[in-house]
This record gives sequence, C-alpha cells and structure tokens, in this order.
Amino acid sequence: MDKEQIDRIFTIFSKANPHPKTELEYTNKFTLLLAVVLSAQATDIGVNKATKELFKIISVPEDILKLGEDGLKHYIKSIGLFNTKAKNIIKLSHQLAEKYNSMVPDNMKDLESLPGVGRKTANVIMNCAFGMPTIAVDTHVFRTARRIGFSHSTTPEKVEQDLLKAIPQKWLNHAHHWLILHGRYICKAKRPLCEKCPINMYCEYYNKIALVLR
Repeated sequence: MDKEQIDRIFTIFSKANPHPKTELEYTNKFTLLLAVVLSAQATDIGVNKATKELFKIISVPEDILKLGEDGLKHYIKSIGLFNTKAKNIIKLSHQLAEKYNSMVPDNMKDLESLPGVGRKTANVIMNCAFGMPTIAVDTHVFRTARRIGFSHSTTPEKVEQDLLKAIPQKWLNHAHHWLILHGRYICKAKRPLCEKCPINMYCEYYNKIALVLR
C-alpha cells in the first residue's frame, strides 16, 4: 500500500474522530498504568467496571501498598487473571515507590522493567501519558493492520515496526487509537462490517472479497 492511500485512510479516520483516546478510564498516569496492566486479556468495559471504585481511593503507588494484595483483589476479582495481576501491581508499586520516586517512568526501558508491563503496555503509556508517537499492537491493531494491508508480518513486534514505517508522522500520535477503535467496532474478528466500513475502498481484505463475489 502506497503512502498516498495510507494518508487517505487516516484522513478518513481523523475526520470521523479527530481526537481519539483510550476507552480505559483513569485519573492520572499511575492509574492509567494500572488500568492498562489490568486490561491484558480483558475488555476495557470490564476493567472500567472493576476500577470505578478502586480509583476513588487510589492515586499513587503508596495507596496500593497500603491496600495490600488481598485488598486489591477485592476490587479486581471480576477481571481475568486477577491473582497474577494483583501480584504484579503490588510489585510494580513497590518498584515505583523505591526506584522512581513514585512516578511512572517516561521511557520504554524503565517501563518494560516493571512487573506485568510488556511492550504493548509500555507503548500505551508512552502514547497516552506522555504523548509519544508509539504504536501499541493489541489484537485489534494486529488484525486490522494485516487486513487493511499496512503489514503482512506475523508477529506484533514486526507489525509495530511496519506501521511505524508506513504511517505518515502526522498521524502517528493517534494511529493506534484509530486502529483499535476500527477493529473493535467495524473490523471485527469474526464478522467484520465491511459494507459499513468507511475505508473499504482501500482495504486489501475487502477488495479480495469483492473480487471473489464478482
């Protein structure tokens, strides 16, 4: 796919949603970090439901440490893998308090050193908390990038690199949000809404289907 087509796609996304943002709810950089960690293999809706009351009493790592692992589990027990996530959140809170003056790091290396924080989570934090032009490749971004034709790579890391190379700089700050929302509401995994898709004229997947049906 050439740069002109990619630019047209993101122009369409931008006109439909000029200021896209994460659907996770949070109050500051620390609660954003917790929400993203909790969202692994869980829905944003489920995470928001669980953190609604938690974030009323949590704002800094020390609040989590005071609450303790069992106390934390009480709030997040509706989320998948909550036992493991609770352990990681306690550990990362200790690390933030002891090593980073209770502040969320602003670089990938330090973020990825935190328990429960992988590359995808670190990219989300860098983008949403610090405004960096990163691409967080979750299942939605991985699927839509390959369907549309931005990438034909087979791993999230390679898809991320393909997207960073392919997408014009002016769109990078919001690109992963647009792709996530597109995957969540239009380019669904099992039944993509191709006929309603605003970019179907540029999409490799849609054009292959259209060719078969001719």
